[in-house]
Amino acid sequence: MAAQTTPLPSVLLVGCGQMGSSMLEGWLAHGLKPSVVLDRHDRALPAPHKLAATLDAVPAEFQPDIIILAVKPQKADEVLGALAQRFPNATLLTVMAGRTVASLTACYTHSNPKAQPVIIRAMPNTPCAIGAGMSGLYAPPNATEEQKAQCDALLRAVGDTVWVAQEEQMDSVTALSGSGPAYIFLLAELLEKAGVEQGLPAETARTLARKTIYGAGALLNQSPVDAEELRRRVTSPGGTTAEALKIFMAPDAWPATVPQAVAAAARRAKELST
Repeated sequence: MAAQTTPLPSVLLVGCGQMGSSMLEGWLAHGLKPSVVLDRHDRALPAPHKLAATLDAVPAEFQPDIIILAVKPQKADEVLGALAQRFPNATLLTVMAGRTVASLTACYTHSNPKAQPVIIRAMPNTPCAIGAGMSGLYAPPNATEEQKAQCDALLRAVGDTVWVAQEEQMDSVTALSGSGPAYIFLLAELLEKAGVEQGLPAETARTLARKTIYGAGALLNQSPVDAEELRRRVTSPGGTTAEALKIFMAPDAWPATVPQAVAAAARRAKELST
């Protein structure tokens, strides 16, 4: 994660659920220009940041560098209509799955035909809560380099970023890294249960499963060697790992089901866009 040398841009964070609050924690820790959180739930914010229950409660003089859309997709249209009246030429960073730049822009300009928003898409994931997030971003042609840099700085404050050249690729980003932590949590869950079935105490199996995934992930992240080679280095011919991998790598096991699962998630992301 890149170190922050200048304050992060000021934001209007619209929605502060699990993802919104995770990002906010990271931004506050890295230095955030005076910002406003728009959320109906009461929460403590350090000065000079402010909480507003409604858009009308946002100070009239407040002009954010970036508006962060962290609401559920089905609530976006109502929120965008109100924002278009107050901030017609805003830069918006959306972390909603599926909703395209075109659909969000159309909603914005439908409410205010004179509005000229710049909408950048991002798909972070829940490890943002501990500064280890992975975010994919897409910027349309009307986004400036400064706007892209500001959005990149915000997401780098809670992890790492990659940019994709085509908006359609955001569905794949959503399926791979946005949903990806759930796949790893499922693996941990299943390994823990398997350990108990093999006679280990539950707490021991839990520790072994979690720390193994943590260590393997850290090694994979820090090593220049690709994942396939790292797997081979663990696998002695005729050994215990090889026996397990015979099951995992059977044609109808992981080689088939992992691509199917990621494809299903990407397909659902596309459905959400319509």
